[in-house]
Amino acid sequence: QIDLSDVFRPLTRNMSDQQLDCALDLMRRLPPQQCEKNLQELIDLAPSLCEDLLSTVDQPLKTAKDKETGKEYLVCDYNRDGDSYRSPWTNQYDPALEDGTLPSERLRTLEIEANAAFEAYRDMYFDGGVSSVYFWELEGYGFAGIVLLKKNGDGTKNVKGCWDSIHVIEIAERSRQAHYKLTSTVMLWLQTSKTGSGVLNLGGSLTRQVEQDAAVTEMTPHLVNIGRMIEEQESKMRMTLNEIYFGKTKRVVAELRSMEKASEIRARDVLTQEIRTAVAGRGPRDA
Repeated sequence: QIDLSDVFRPLTRNMSDQQLDCALDLMRRLPPQQCEKNLQELIDLAPSLCEDLLSTVDQPLKTAKDKETGKEYLVCDYNRDGDSYRSPWTNQYDPALEDGTLPSERLRTLEIEANAAFEAYRDMYFDGGVSSVYFWELEGYGFAGIVLLKKNGDGTKNVKGCWDSIHVIEIAERSRQAHYKLTSTVMLWLQTSKTGSGVLNLGGSLTRQVEQDAAVTEMTPHLVNIGRMIEEQESKMRMTLNEIYFGKTKRVVAELRSMEKASEIRARDVLTQEIRTAVAGRGPRDA
């Protein structure tokens, strides 16, 4: 006797995988600033994909404020325990949590140093914004961390926008060597509103991954290696966004819109046609 559940289970799984692929493909093409709204609508359409979508789709970063220091920090799944979020500045949860998960003393020291380093990095590259770094232990082979950076446009010159970058790094320690695996996602959107050109929206996200081995010494500790990898990765991604995405958009807009008046274009076309006709009408002897 054939168990029909064994026959239909693979079909159901394949259909679910196909739905997830289509949903992720759609999210990649939708504006990042509307990510939460679009994600919720997809979940409403396909509730079975809820867990996979929430764990896979990167969402724009949200900020919170440390009650003790008054400094802002960024929240994510990696500094959350239940409904509380841990501040990188005081290592305290808000709302207060007595038994919240905390990093080891070694990782907390690295966390403090990394937050100070990436504050300087943020001010140098983004001229402000908010940054946060968190570390946690990995079972059996090392530790991991996340570096978050957010910069909102100030709205001057009728331009709004936001840059969110999320860098997740896994570190496998091997004596004086370490293997680093970095997964970086950048979400960027811009909106301009001008009387002459109207409203223009540009937005998108980009994810890249890189792995490398590096020596861990007093001169090149983990923080130096991590910082160098993230700096190089962000530079490459910024260049890709600028040259490919924005460059291509600029070319498309240039082809769609012309600075010349319609009458000038028509006059030029008429002149071109007259010259073409005159040249075609000349015989070999005339030449």
